[in-house]
Amino acid sequence: MEVFKTTAFMIILMLLFVSVGFYIGGTNGMIMAFLIASAMNFFSYFYSDKLILKHFNAMPVSQNSQIYLLVKELTSRANLPMPKVYIIDDNAPNAFATGRNHENAAVALTSGLINLMNENEIKAVVAHELGHIKHYDILTGSIAAVFAGALSLISNFAQLGTIFNKNENNRPNMITTIALAVITPLVASIIQMSISRSREYEADRFSAITTQHPQWLIDALSKLENYSQNHAVLKNADPQTAHMFIINPFGHIKSNLNNLFRTHPTTSDRIQKLKQMTNQSPAARYFNSL
Repeated sequence: MEVFKTTAFMIILMLLFVSVGFYIGGTNGMIMAFLIASAMNFFSYFYSDKLILKHFNAMPVSQNSQIYLLVKELTSRANLPMPKVYIIDDNAPNAFATGRNHENAAVALTSGLINLMNENEIKAVVAHELGHIKHYDILTGSIAAVFAGALSLISNFAQLGTIFNKNENNRPNMITTIALAVITPLVASIIQMSISRSREYEADRFSAITTQHPQWLIDALSKLENYSQNHAVLKNADPQTAHMFIINPFGHIKSNLNNLFRTHPTTSDRIQKLKQMTNQSPAARYFNSL
């Protein structure tokens, strides 16, 4: 299913670029857009994870560090290959996983998260991120981050076509251009929503099953939520990558539009589902996850 999602996103990106290319420059514009979209698809598949890690200035940890050994323990328990482990020097507590498959994955934690949480809570967060790796969420999440940025570029292409095309007959219609500039950010939000909401619940469940302690993740999410409501956002955070994090880095920003297009379930909803698991036996949790 995740392979189908990824393929579908790549096709959507190509169709959008080709359509806008034709809108701006006719057949020549369509050919150029096709070449650009093909290059972006290739780049997204092989390099989106590296780009995202670089964007947040993530640094690899030593294999002898406590965090590395903690991730190694949980990875073995989850029956996964060992991912690369990174630390982001940022006071805002958060975490994400990225990569294209089980063999090429990475987990990144902020220094703020490590300082804020005890060992059990860190284990719960890491297990949540391993859940994304286990379910192949990381590839679609990484590509969606690139897609969201690409969709923003589409409206810019259309506006440039309107401004610089001197041929009145071939110049893009201004009303259509404005509509495109409004619609493309909404499309980006819809793409992110389609990936993130349900996958967060599944990753939470995976964490609870892997650690056998749903309360650990409840405590971790509570701390993350409290911090996000009262402190500054993660440095370099942007809407294109917000869906990748365990908690929305813009969680303190309140608006009706933000609620409509939120990339994460509410923390209270996630905690409520985890509390339901605390009343189940370990065996029941396992069989309910199948």
